[in-house]
Amino acid sequence: MLNEEICKLRDKLNKSIERGDDYAITYQLSIELDELIAEYYRINVPL
Repeated sequence: MLNEEICKLRDKLNKSIERGDDYAITYQLSIELDELIAEYYRINVPL
């Protein structure tokens, strides 16, 4: 489930970059993606 969310948001970010969307939009998507990736690692990678 988290993997799917990461893939969808990554695609959304890539499209935002390709379209040349406003920097604030692209930046916000990037932050959201970073947070999802960090959550994935917290859950799935043992310390």
